Amino acid sequence: MSKQAKRKKKPQLIQWRLYVVVAFVCLLFTSLIGRAAYIQIVEPEKLRHESDMRTLRTTSREVQRGLITDRNGEMLAVSVPVKAVYADPKVVHDKNGFVDMRRWQALADVLHEPKDEILKRVQSNPRKRFTYLKRQVTPAVAEYIKQLRLPGVYLKSESRRYYPTSEISAQLVGITNIDDVGIEGIENSYNDWLTGTPSKQKVRKSRDGHVVERLDMVHEGESPNDLVLSIDQRIQQLAYREIKRVTEINQATSASIVVLDVHTGEVLAMANTPSYNPNSRENLQSYRMRNRALTDAYEPGSTIKPFVVAAALDAGTIKEDQIFKTYPGRMRIGGKIVRDGRDYGDLSLSGILVHSSNVGMAKIGLSMPVQELLGSYQTMGLGNYSGINLEGESSGLIHDRRRWSDFERATLSFGYGFMVTPLQLARLYATLGSKGVLYPVSILKLKQRPEGTQVISPHVAQSVMEMLVGVTEKGGTATKAHIEGYPVAGKTGTARKAVAGGYGEDYVAVFAGVAPVHNPRLAIAVVVNEPKGDKYYGGDLAAPAFAKVMSGALQMLNVEPISSTEKVRLAGSTRRAE
Repeated sequence: MSKQAKRKKKPQLIQWRLYVVVAFVCLLFTSLIGRAAYIQIVEPEKLRHESDMRTLRTTSREVQRGLITDRNGEMLAVSVPVKAVYADPKVVHDKNGFVDMRRWQALADVLHEPKDEILKRVQSNPRKRFTYLKRQVTPAVAEYIKQLRLPGVYLKSESRRYYPTSEISAQLVGITNIDDVGIEGIENSYNDWLTGTPSKQKVRKSRDGHVVERLDMVHEGESPNDLVLSIDQRIQQLAYREIKRVTEINQATSASIVVLDVHTGEVLAMANTPSYNPNSRENLQSYRMRNRALTDAYEPGSTIKPFVVAAALDAGTIKEDQIFKTYPGRMRIGGKIVRDGRDYGDLSLSGILVHSSNVGMAKIGLSMPVQELLGSYQTMGLGNYSGINLEGESSGLIHDRRRWSDFERATLSFGYGFMVTPLQLARLYATLGSKGVLYPVSILKLKQRPEGTQVISPHVAQSVMEMLVGVTEKGGTATKAHIEGYPVAGKTGTARKAVAGGYGEDYVAVFAGVAPVHNPRLAIAVVVNEPKGDKYYGGDLAAPAFAKVMSGALQMLNVEPISSTEKVRLAGSTRRAE
């Protein structure tokens, strides 16, 4: 058997395969180079845009609402940080967030909401991307929710307004809504001033959401402004306490009090009953939120009499030493009768004011042309806005017509036939204390005294003020308004409330005054609306509240009581007026 010799074969190169591989590699590199050139030269912005879409974000800085303080820096309104709880229903469904219903029950319990209601918001539309579950929850509640780790449930920062003085200053300061926008009181009137705008900045974020680069400022925001009110919270608290007590004891429908600085027109206190707690938004009632001191108008009754006397003295239709016959205590005018409480006989101007004689006032009122009397009222600020610049202020009501009967002219002189607000009434008496200068009312703390208007001659204003001292002394109609050491110039008013076709059985009890007479500092008006029971006179209801607030406020402001020398001089001038 012969062996066949083995022959080794050399590998041969297959040309066409080599060409294919080389061509493929060249084509690949050509494509890559072409694509790179296209991206960098022809269309370089596309990938940059896509990169920016994934990494660039616009962030905004949260801006809290400005503070509201009283004139001494006491907080009246402050913003506190809270959280809003919201859900992304699509994320909840995509991540199967309904597996553990115990967590949803825990969420419902801490939010004090029914679980079914919360689930309904999230499950109703799986494609929805946003729904609120609860707003303005406390940081402690927010931390608890965070620990639940519910997929698709998130927290975001917001702020909530807190009012440290609660119901004491509620109608004046007002409230904001859930979006932190002022809707009542000063919060509403000065909303733009208190509200800042957030700054918006473009940043670059990493995949995990952290800011890695701050780029440029998209929008430069504005910082919120704080507001310093003219209110003295010590006096405000005292004023609210007293009118609340009067309202409750006499079962009145409402009551208001205004305290003004005589020399500047600043409001040191403005309180109303019934009030409300602005920190509890449940069961808010609109009638409790109204600032009645500047929205509600009443017929002023006898409190207007000093200003009729002042107008007549300035007009020259009467004289300071003139004596008026009021016998027999009634007077027929145009078929109707004006009556006094009793026959006071002959009275001086001071006697007319001390005894509140309607007969005497009717004679003074009829001594002037009606248009001149109405013009004096308007010059003194009635029928006009006070300058306080708060929403809802009423200008009162003064009729402007050509014909007036003699009886209507007479009633104008003792406070019927027109309407004023408690704020306007306090401003009137502040005008007496400032020697006849009418200042615009300010709810903001002033740096300097504003420019006023001389509406009553200084001598007449001082004379009328001294005449009114007897009202609070023995024999006057408001002895309960007397303050030892601080002589008061004030006047009571008790007016029936007008109804359709005449006057009803409800009353408004009023007292307004200025003190101390020897060095006027404060003017206060107290209005008690529709008291129930046997007592409804201004001297019984409003005067005691006036005395307590005025006495306390003067002591808080360190106003010195009257000296013995000044007391003798004032007593002498009062006796001469009588």
